[in-house]
Amino acid sequence: MIPRYAPPDLAALFTDEARFAAMLEVELLAVAAMERHSVAPAGTAARLRAAAPVVDAALVEAVARREAETHHDTAAFVDVVQSEMAVPEASWLHYGLTSSDVVDTALALQLTRALDVLLVDSRKLVAAFAARARATIDVPVAGRTHGMFAEPTTFGAKFALFGLQAERDRVRLSRAREGIAVGKLSGAVGTFSAIDPSVEAEVCAALGLTPAPATQVLARDRHAEVLYACAATATTTEAFGTEVRLLSRSEVGEVAEPFAEGQKGSSSMPHKHNPVVAERLCGLARVVRGYLVPGLEDVALWHERDISHSSVERVVLPDALQLTGFLLRSATGLATGLLVNAERARENLEDVSLGLVYSQSVLLALVDKGLTRDEAYRIVQRAAAEAVETHTPFRKVLEGDADVALETSDLDVAFDLGRVLVHRSRFLDAIDGL
Repeated sequence: MIPRYAPPDLAALFTDEARFAAMLEVELLAVAAMERHSVAPAGTAARLRAAAPVVDAALVEAVARREAETHHDTAAFVDVVQSEMAVPEASWLHYGLTSSDVVDTALALQLTRALDVLLVDSRKLVAAFAARARATIDVPVAGRTHGMFAEPTTFGAKFALFGLQAERDRVRLSRAREGIAVGKLSGAVGTFSAIDPSVEAEVCAALGLTPAPATQVLARDRHAEVLYACAATATTTEAFGTEVRLLSRSEVGEVAEPFAEGQKGSSSMPHKHNPVVAERLCGLARVVRGYLVPGLEDVALWHERDISHSSVERVVLPDALQLTGFLLRSATGLATGLLVNAERARENLEDVSLGLVYSQSVLLALVDKGLTRDEAYRIVQRAAAEAVETHTPFRKVLEGDADVALETSDLDVAFDLGRVLVHRSRFLDAIDGL
């Protein structure tokens, strides 16, 4: 992942140093478990841990040089670590294990740590949406369907619905973490032919993982679920970003992104105040979703294992998790700092719409007077068209239409914004506790 979109704390979890450190820990814990079960001689684990090399850039480079000879990265890692240890007990390293025992268990450890970070970030986004919902529940705005004026709603309703969606994403991330928090040390094709199951149990327990039945590799539907949770989360940030972009347009002007001192919206047009954060959310969400299909295609491996998933996962898993973290943090900042122009929203709702947002209320009022629904619909539709064509307030057109059998008091009720939004508190009820 390029540094521009890589949060440092998440990026640190996916460096070569972090990967080899996780693999080394799996190897050392396996030896300790074998020693406890009298497979390895007493004192072996302590001597190996004391002799274990520091996993730094020099060791990473040494493994790379060795891999150029072995053409096998895990074998190269084991060779280098044993050489660096330089003690006879080093021969117990990787005893009874196959590469995937170490690689898959270490990867699961990396992914659970990254998901723990994302879960914290996800909770912050949910809280940000919920806070804005409570603060703006009484701020009316024109609802829009198909991009057209529909009926009144409130900004609080918008924020609440985004909060509920973000909460569902948090649950998805939590489920994905549970699914990937597994390990396997069952040897070639997973039959424990050269290692006792107790070793797997003890190593997994020490790492906070759960032993999982496996072939030579852990089932890749677990990894695909992680990618789906990331893709769903990214798509929620995109949905929010899309709403911000639409409401930020010059002719709408109902919201605006925060604009920092010294910030420039355009290199050539000084007046520009572009929704760049929202656009970034939309763009990067496409990238995260793009990683899901390769992850799903990794599920169908040949027989007990092949290596077609490995090259894919080296790219898609670190990138997806880092980008998801970046998107969560960007969306949280945008949700918290978004400027809501209540006055412009009210102007669009009442004046720019010509009051057409109350057309259903008028329709139902006419039905209540005894007209059939179709009769009422045609009358209101005709009046609405006239309002648009003549740019006349909808209510004024209705008042001059002999077919509109409504008293002034009836129209007062139909055009009462408070009546339309009387149940807005239900959105707050839905986010209670978020």
